[in-house]
Amino acid sequence: MVHQQPVQGSFVPGRRARNVLKRVPVWAWRLFMHGMGKVELRHLNQDPITGIRHWHDIDFVGDHIRSHRLDVLAPVSPARPTNTPNNLPVYVYFHGGGWTSGDKASLTKYCAGQAASGVVVVNVNYRMAPHFHLGHVLEDANAALGWVSQHIGEFNGDSQRIVLGGDSAGGQISALMAAATFRPELTRHYSLDPVLQSGQLRGLVQHCSIVDFSVFFDKGFVMSLNFIRMLLPRGEAAATDRHKLREAAHYMSPIEWLDSRCPPVFITTSERDFFYHSNMKFIRLLGEHGVAVDSMVYGWGNSNTEHTWQQNYRYPESQEVYRRLESFITKVTVQA
Repeated sequence: MVHQQPVQGSFVPGRRARNVLKRVPVWAWRLFMHGMGKVELRHLNQDPITGIRHWHDIDFVGDHIRSHRLDVLAPVSPARPTNTPNNLPVYVYFHGGGWTSGDKASLTKYCAGQAASGVVVVNVNYRMAPHFHLGHVLEDANAALGWVSQHIGEFNGDSQRIVLGGDSAGGQISALMAAATFRPELTRHYSLDPVLQSGQLRGLVQHCSIVDFSVFFDKGFVMSLNFIRMLLPRGEAAATDRHKLREAAHYMSPIEWLDSRCPPVFITTSERDFFYHSNMKFIRLLGEHGVAVDSMVYGWGNSNTEHTWQQNYRYPESQEVYRRLESFITKVTVQA
């Protein structure tokens, strides 16, 4: 575990500044993220990484909507026959954005960085709230994984060596899809027929992931309970009381579903992250289950580690994430 301390003489903003962010409503979050979208797209993709091949906007469902598009990024290398032992491991990534916003395009440089290290990366879009509920989101994630299982060999990827990952809400999506490989109660709840088998899944990556929905009920937490309501089907959301919300949150929380059958996990977070405490709890519980966990945890003094900082390659902390992530994927996808 990496736990960085404040640099001597550096300015460390007070934690009290976070107190102004309490119970942010869904509409305010959406408005803020909409305004950030174009800035984030440009900001995070500066100085693009070269030496990769990039296939844009592959329609993995066939309905021609942007929410059902994915990108494939792979290192430039001589073409190999598909489905051979020489095919590369596959990293499937789901972007964050509080389930209401975000787009795969802003993660292009992050994904290209992993592709350049010798991995085939799949960068996925999905339908989002409030027009669609979490069941729809997981349905899309499952469809994307189905496409990967069937077609990734055409891009020199090995469908038997898959690592799932995501940041924030995308981390929750990837973690629930990992749990879906061995938790039938969870898949029944979402009427999901998982296409990914546990033998294909070699690892899970969590960047500032929303792994524990119990924190939404904590007094003064940054996000309101309407985020949970928003992820429910409309009929259920309208009539849900607090007790039923807790029951619904159980099925939304990866921390409730990942046990000793979970593959190795790479977790990055910091004390500046809204979900720091739940991520630390997640690390501890995975360890109790005997799951191999590789973690990077930064202290408050690292000002570059706000929520989902991992995407910004300009930061040395982010560059260290890239290096450790490359090492993690290599380690968990070693062929037997």
